[in-house]
Amino acid sequence: MRSLFLSALLLACSFTATLAYAAEPAVAQPPDDAAPAVTAFYYPWFATSVADGSYAHWAQDGHSPPNDIASAYYPALGVYSSDDPGVLGDQMKEIQRAGIDEIAVSWWGRGSVEDERLPAVLQSAKSHGISVAAHIEPYDGRTVASVGNDIAYLETLGIRTFYIYQAFTLPPASWAPLNDQLHAQGVATYGETALAGQAAAGHFTGVYTYDIVTWTAGKFARICQEAHAHGLLCAPSVGPGYDARRATGDPQLKPRRGGLTYDSMWRAAIRADSDSVTITSFNEWQEGTQIEPAAPAARRGGFRYISYNGAWGLGGPAAEPAYLDRTAYWATLFRQARRSRPYARAT
Repeated sequence: MRSLFLSALLLACSFTATLAYAAEPAVAQPPDDAAPAVTAFYYPWFATSVADGSYAHWAQDGHSPPNDIASAYYPALGVYSSDDPGVLGDQMKEIQRAGIDEIAVSWWGRGSVEDERLPAVLQSAKSHGISVAAHIEPYDGRTVASVGNDIAYLETLGIRTFYIYQAFTLPPASWAPLNDQLHAQGVATYGETALAGQAAAGHFTGVYTYDIVTWTAGKFARICQEAHAHGLLCAPSVGPGYDARRATGDPQLKPRRGGLTYDSMWRAAIRADSDSVTITSFNEWQEGTQIEPAAPAARRGGFRYISYNGAWGLGGPAAEPAYLDRTAYWATLFRQARRSRPYARAT
């Protein structure tokens, strides 16, 4: 879901506009103890020819599943359909194992495949004690008004937290009336940005960054400091790495370095006094940001898939769930840090 060029373009175009909006001084409110501490971005868009009639997303960029897929990694579950109740159940167990409180489900508008599959995701998540937020994507024709209608609909399904991807392709201040109305109803909204002034102008609850290539660990302290100064919650996005070469041809890489990349981002998120942590991603296989278990390295057809071998010294079957277990480790440390943190952010 990431585009280096688009991210840079949006940042350049919006920076000057953001300076024009002055947020009122505020005090950032600490997250409630019951509020999710760790949220993972989740994609319900995968399809197979057997379960769904044709492949979706596995076949991106001309690939021919099941042996040739649009990812450098091969899922331990095999090439799956997100519409399979058994797959959903297995994934929720893995999410639970990883200590993730909430999934932010990719949602591409009313009538989309993601919309049709959302009720089943909600049901499966609920049965495993996992909260569900909506990650509202930039579908064709998206406006502030349409997002307001979307949220009203999604609220009827029980969703109360919303992440708005590429929110600031629209003027930041145009979001303010909607967010004021939503916040009065107890609904939380997060804008995808590293510029707190944008989110403050739009009266968002907080910020998240999603893009783990552009918004690296070294930038989290600045992002959260500025968010808190504007009275916003800060939910920076951590991730294990990035490799979209087989899906999009993007030559940019963020190597996993045996787990060190993931560790460095988590460590920085904790040191930045983050209010919650978002994970890019649970299962965005095309971009290689997934923490969902991957199969051991093997040749399938004409391509040899890489694996998690070497992550934290693990190999073979023990490495398959390595990122789930490391997430659980960091999630525990983050919750401890969040509980002990003094909240005195008068600005």
